[in-house]
Amino acid sequence: MVTVRQERPAEAAAREALLDVAYGPARFTKTSVRLREGRLPELALVASEGRRIIATVRLWQVLAGPGRPALLLGPLAVHPSCRKRGIGSTLVQHALREAARRRHGAVLLVGDAPYYGRFGFSSEKTGALWLPGPYERHRLLACELKPGALDGARGLISASGRPEQRPDLATLVAGLVRNDNTLTTRADELGSGRVSPARSRASSDALCARTIESPRWPLASLASAPRAA
Repeated sequence: MVTVRQERPAEAAAREALLDVAYGPARFTKTSVRLREGRLPELALVASEGRRIIATVRLWQVLAGPGRPALLLGPLAVHPSCRKRGIGSTLVQHALREAARRRHGAVLLVGDAPYYGRFGFSSEKTGALWLPGPYERHRLLACELKPGALDGARGLISASGRPEQRPDLATLVAGLVRNDNTLTTRADELGSGRVSPARSRASSDALCARTIESPRWPLASLASAPRAA
């Protein structure tokens, strides 16, 4: 049985793995990523079958031109083994209903009109809007949840959602220094004979495990810090 529900925090890794299968590394090159990176989604839904995540869709807060709030839908992904079952359509319908319930006025996306047209998306009111990077203009679509929400919409589509919290460089370096100092202290104690080799190995193993598990944002991730849209 397939269930559509809110994504749980512990399911982030499963969702990312699904997106890798569905889109591959090319998903990180899309212009719409600039409107999502470093932001928290307004809505995150998954379709699950048993304990397995088989589909995902998220919506993000944006501005459709100055002072005009909207949502950006995407990415929508269904596991290849579960396609042709209407799961993607069900997710989109749930997402639009929830967005309307939360009183949002419009939803934007970059996608194929023949597929998304069935949900009310078209390019009718996106002609004067543009994204911060390359994209196919005819694939920029919108669906009004409130009639007239995009009347006269014009300008750059920019990110407006809540920023994702990341530790700064000083915090990361301080954590590494603390770990290094602890290792140095253990080595000094072992050399002086105050700690037995067996106890030292156990402590070092535990410390290494904490070192691997504790930093949620490795230094390499700073290279992809969010840019202003």
